[in-house]
Amino acid sequence: MVTQLRLYTIQEGRLDDFIAAWRAGVYPLRTTMGYTIQAWAVRERDEFVWLLSYDGPEPWEDMERAYYASPERKALDPDPVQYLVSTEQRFLEPVTLKVSPADSQGDTAS
Repeated sequence: MVTQLRLYTIQEGRLDDFIAAWRAGVYPLRTTMGYTIQAWAVRERDEFVWLLSYDGPEPWEDMERAYYASPERKALDPDPVQYLVSTEQRFLEPVTLKVSPADSQGDTAS
């Protein structure tokens, strides 16, 4: 599975407008295409943070091209992009949380 963290700074005072537009257009289109999504708002910073994941047969890059080229994406109205000030994107790598006894031998940190 590929997961990308997306951090968006939204125009001051427009976070609710962004969320409404994103929820009405981006979210249903992405989920219809096979993506899974989790999202949060950081109101005191006018930020929208979301995790976008894909675990299908097509490569991530192909899915992204198909999403942005789709007539549905091009027709979004309102388009939530109009509320963006800046964006950051990072691919995430899972961290194994289970530690076997062999892994912790010699580890004195507590």
